[in-house]
Amino acid sequence: MKLSNLPLLALSLALLTGCATQGVQRNVETAVAVNKSVTEVPESQLLDVWVEVLEPGKLPEKEKQAAGLSMDIRKAEARYIAEELRATMEGTGYWGAVRMVPRGMEGGELVVAGTILQSDGARLALNIVASDASGRRWFNSNYKAEVSPSVYQLGSQRGDAFQALYNTIANDLANFLSTLTADDIIEIRRVAELRFASDLAPDAFNAYLQRDEEGSYKVVHLPSVEDPMYKRVQSIRERDLLMIDTLNGHYDNFYREMEFPYTEWRKSRSEEAAALRKLEKEANKRTWLGIAAIAGAILIGATSDGYNAGTDVLTDAMVLGGAYAIKSGMDKRSQTVIHRDAIEELGQSFSSETQPLVVEVEGKTLELTGSAETQYGQWRELLRQVYAAETGLPDAPDEGDHDTG
Repeated sequence: MKLSNLPLLALSLALLTGCATQGVQRNVETAVAVNKSVTEVPESQLLDVWVEVLEPGKLPEKEKQAAGLSMDIRKAEARYIAEELRATMEGTGYWGAVRMVPRGMEGGELVVAGTILQSDGARLALNIVASDASGRRWFNSNYKAEVSPSVYQLGSQRGDAFQALYNTIANDLANFLSTLTADDIIEIRRVAELRFASDLAPDAFNAYLQRDEEGSYKVVHLPSVEDPMYKRVQSIRERDLLMIDTLNGHYDNFYREMEFPYTEWRKSRSEEAAALRKLEKEANKRTWLGIAAIAGAILIGATSDGYNAGTDVLTDAMVLGGAYAIKSGMDKRSQTVIHRDAIEELGQSFSSETQPLVVEVEGKTLELTGSAETQYGQWRELLRQVYAAETGLPDAPDEGDHDTG
């Protein structure tokens, strides 16, 4: 049975034929509305979604393109943009719980990961990779959008300047979802549960799943519904999801604190870039006029003994134009620095330390410290230790710290 609540558009056909293609380019040039479910989807057919904190990517190598950008800002954007996408997906009605999580965690039914390829206020480019728990790759696409500085003016927009880009990603995900059968959905959810169980206690649950060379998972057999070990895993998984919800509270607070300075920074950065391009063009034009005037003056001077006032006028215009361009650029840059510093401070404070979280597990009160992502990593390790102690099974091997962004 196919999910029929979302019509398949011609766009989805192109998407399906390119699902196995790496880095499909999607240019978002006009306003794109987000598709929303017109009927209520049965709970059994809803996939929960994990939107991972994005990879911040790399800054431009050219000094001119990298002006005003920093890795601290990129790291802050990696959380901010992921939250924009999460909120967009949540509002469509096609999904179960849509949560934001650190990178590299096991247990998600649909995982949406990504990398920031470009972000400078005027342009945003993302690489988005969507895969479900069974290892099925939904797509790997690059999305790019460009906005004019006017979009940041008060009252000229609703929501984020790049909302059309987030809408396009959400639509592509919903389009692919509509091609899955009810059995596909059930299988994905089962695999997600077993992958979480295997991550928690590999010795007990690895045998329930088979993974092929391409990274696809298949359920070999299911644990008994009365299996006390599996029932314990399910209980722990519920607590883990509650912990993720707590983590999402941190992300939401960060988003709200960052929204104003980030919007102002993007506005100033895009205006500065547009103004500098215009001023540079004018300065270059005046420079060439000055050169032409000087060349003319030299030519006239070589053929006459009189003074050529026109050459001085054009030369003065060139100098004044260049000075104006420099001053305008410096003024705009000073505005950008104010907002950039505010964003960097927010990003640094979020990445370094958040308020310690006190948790109680099996009668023991413990304190988690560090960044929000670090605290979640500590929590996952704590769950493994608790399960191992309760069941007498060996703890999962330490695979190193998760990438927390």
